[in-house]
Amino acid sequence: MVDKLEQSKALASDARLSILRWLIDPDAHFLHQVTGKPSEIGVCVTLLTEKLDMAQPTVSRHLELLRRAGFLTVNKVGRWSFFQRDEAAVIEFKAWINENL
Repeated sequence: MVDKLEQSKALASDARLSILRWLIDPDAHFLHQVTGKPSEIGVCVTLLTEKLDMAQPTVSRHLELLRRAGFLTVNKVGRWSFFQRDEAAVIEFKAWINENL
């Protein structure tokens, strides 16, 4: 089980919140991905880097924090990583917030 404090910290970034919002409907934001449909395989780090207009190592750090918090899953295809929201984890965190605040 992921620590709720760590999950809260993972949400303390405009960039990470943007990533989570875009991944609600990845096809609407990343349909130009050529390696596969974003809603099926996830979104490539390169496209997230372009959309955030940040350096790739910075975006990778943001993605890793969200992954460790349980909000993202990673689908590795060869040397490429594709990210998707873990809807069950997001719903669980929202329920925890509602119960505790």
